[in-house]
Amino acid sequence: MTKRTFTTLKDIVLASASPRRRQFLSDMGIAFRIRPSVAPESLPLPGEAPEAYVMRAASAKVAEVAAHETNAVIIGADTIVVLDGAILGKPGSPEHSLDMLRRLSGAAHTVFTACVVHIPDAPAESTVAASRVVMGRHDDALLKAYIRTGEPADKAGSYAVQGLGAFLIEEIQGSWTSVVGLPVSHLVRILLKHGCIAPNPGDTP
Repeated sequence: MTKRTFTTLKDIVLASASPRRRQFLSDMGIAFRIRPSVAPESLPLPGEAPEAYVMRAASAKVAEVAAHETNAVIIGADTIVVLDGAILGKPGSPEHSLDMLRRLSGAAHTVFTACVVHIPDAPAESTVAASRVVMGRHDDALLKAYIRTGEPADKAGSYAVQGLGAFLIEEIQGSWTSVVGLPVSHLVRILLKHGCIAPNPGDTP
């Protein structure tokens, strides 16, 4: 019995070094190459909506890789955490992590993930998924213990729902995969639409 859900029909490049994004594609049996984008990290423009900012960031990543991979399908994504209209990026220090986690503790926030797919000789396809996330209330001792694990250091909002930080989260309304970093259902629809992948026929009916 096959374990692959999809057969890959086109050359696909993932413009990301994210282990979780790689895992999502690999688990579905999608063959791909990795070429992390080296586009500089952009900052939000004054008055720019979170959805617009995250889409701009993801588009920049894809454009940088597409300039070198002209005949490939390029997948790029970007994820941000938004609390009361403020974008919480990656922490600059353990103290910054603690400040962010204190603000998120006991509150609801929104995780936006943009996914952009560059398809040669066709318009790019894109989507932004928004998920509401509720974090439980936790005291400083627990938050500091989590920060000492090192996991929050390179995570937007200073936590990883797919990792050790899972204990922080009480509720998710929306796409769990988008909170992790890739709106998988949206991406699959785009790849199927453009003939980049197909259901794996397998060896049995």
